[in-house]
Amino acid sequence: MSSFPPCPKCQSSFTYEDASMLICPECAHEWPQQATAEMAEVARFYRDAAGNQLQDGDTVTIIKDLKLKGGGGVLKIGTKVRNIRLVDSDHDIDCKIDGFGAMSLKSEFVKKV
Repeated sequence: MSSFPPCPKCQSSFTYEDASMLICPECAHEWPQQATAEMAEVARFYRDAAGNQLQDGDTVTIIKDLKLKGGGGVLKIGTKVRNIRLVDSDHDIDCKIDGFGAMSLKSEFVKKV
């Protein structure tokens, strides 16, 4: 595996070095190596569907009926989710929902209460 940071645009791990630039072969994004240290210091902000900034421990409501994979049913619109935890993955929110258990949600389908 390479010791280079993942691409800031598509998160690909296949980045490589060319002179003083880092290049992503998957999306063709190029950025200077010194910018990598600056980007690491920038914190990622998570926003809900209305544009409100989310934080760990917030309470949110679901704004759209969501079908659960595996035939587990449907999360109805207006379902409250308490004490969310923000994570850096394809689904931004890890939580526990009463009656359904632990699951991951995307921040684009919730609204902060």
